[in-house]
This record gives sequence, C-alpha cells and structure tokens, in this order.
Amino acid sequence: MTQRLMNRRAWLLGAMATGGLIQAGVASAAPFASRRIAVTVRGTGRDVLLIPGLASGPGIWNGVLAAVPGYRFHLAHVRGFAGLAAEANAGSDALLQPIADEIARYASATGLKRPAIVGHSMGGTLAMLLGLKGLASRVMVVDMLPAGAAMVGGTASGLGYLADQIGGYLTGTAAGRRYLGQMVAQTSGAKGSDPDVIAQALRDLANTDLGPQLPRLTVPLEVVYAIGSDREQAAAIASRFRAAYAPKKDALLRAIGPSGHMLMADQPARFHSALGDFLKRI
Repeated sequence: MTQRLMNRRAWLLGAMATGGLIQAGVASAAPFASRRIAVTVRGTGRDVLLIPGLASGPGIWNGVLAAVPGYRFHLAHVRGFAGLAAEANAGSDALLQPIADEIARYASATGLKRPAIVGHSMGGTLAMLLGLKGLASRVMVVDMLPAGAAMVGGTASGLGYLADQIGGYLTGTAAGRRYLGQMVAQTSGAKGSDPDVIAQALRDLANTDLGPQLPRLTVPLEVVYAIGSDREQAAAIASRFRAAYAPKKDALLRAIGPSGHMLMADQPARFHSALGDFLKRI
C-alpha cells in the first residue's frame, strides 16, 4: 500500500470514528454546543429524545439502552445536574422554558424530524412543552402531573408562591444552602448537582401548570405513573392523574407499581415493556 493510500485510509477511519464523515469529501456540520444542556447519542434507528428529571443525569436511562434496542436515543443532560457545570443555568431567572428552547434548537441543528420524546419528572414537563411546540411525533410523561405543584398536593397559584419563598431561603441564606447541599448529597443520582439550579427548577415547576394547554397538544400522549402497594392510596393517585390529564381526551394512562418515583429503577421490566410499546407506535 502506497503512503498516499495509507494516509487517505487513516483519514477515512478517523472521520468515521468521530462521526464526521457524511460522504467522501463532504465535511459535517459543527457539533452542537449549548451552555444550558449537553446531549449524547446512542444506538441507531428512529430518533427518541430522553429527558431526565430534577437533579438527574442521563444515567437514569442506562437500562433502557440495552432493554429497548433499535432506536437512536438522544440523551439530554441539563447543565447544573448530576455533575455537569451549571454554566448559563447558574443564576438564571427561569429554567424550564430556556431549557425547552435549547432542546428544540438541538433538534433543529441536528435535523431531527419530530422525534418521540420521553421525559421523567421535570423531564416530563419539558417533554410536554416540546410537544406543545409541535416538535414531537408523540410524548411519554413518566410520573409527572401537568402542574408541578400538584405532585405534592398543591396548585401553581398556592404552592407556587410558597416555592418562591422556600427557594429564597434555600439559596439566599447560609442555613438554607447547607440544607439543600445535604439533600443533594443524600439523594441518589443528584450528587454533583448545583443547589442553586435545583432551587430555581423547583420554583419554575411549582409555578407551572400545563393542564389548560393540554387540548393544544395534538400528538399522542402516554403517561406512566408510580403507585404503591396500598390499594386505597393507589386508587387516589390514579384518580388524581386521570383528573389532571382529562383535558387531553385521548391520553393513555398506565399505572406501574409497587414503585417509587424512579420507575425505571424500581420496576425496570414493566417500565421497559411500557416504553417499548410506546415506541413501537412511532
């Protein structure tokens, strides 16, 4: 093999290894960069966006990658959560909408055509926001209500005000910052998360109610939610979810239990089955 051919072969292998080769002689677009999110891509097939919840990173989806193959998963990571530097999310007056806008920009920059979007907890809120923007082919929400405050029995008008006060305490006082830091250190998956970003996310969630906007969500919506082993409590949770998603008349709701909030960890087989059924309908 001549030196010229060896050099060309090395260039081709290097380009393919970095995902930089679209076709011979054509350079790829610049990688997506954002000061609010990071995205990694795994697998091949139809496009699926996976968005983790409050203080979580893309590691919560590790089991999905092996259990539900055949898709190209785009794993979002909110800056400030799970070890990623906060950058533009630090000191931000709002988080949910700017993060949703950045995920939308990622989809546009990388040429995604209405991917399926799956979001857990806060990620479910982001998934609905993206669905309302018309950017999804279908949406799955994992253990999240349209109103963030409703997850603890409140409302955006009531608990939202309280969350503003609590957020000010957690980030504006030494005692509050110590308490929030301890919470992060003791919560699985939240280690390395920025307390300020968590507090702002909590304020945003408590002040957000997407229920009135659900009739504008024209794509299929599926909701999987956690229930415990207590039958009376499970029935109450089911009633709350049915009422919250009633404005989206064709929404499909599915309870999984016994489980805590992290369905994918507590009931992996049943969660993977539900996700697989959802993605088959892309």
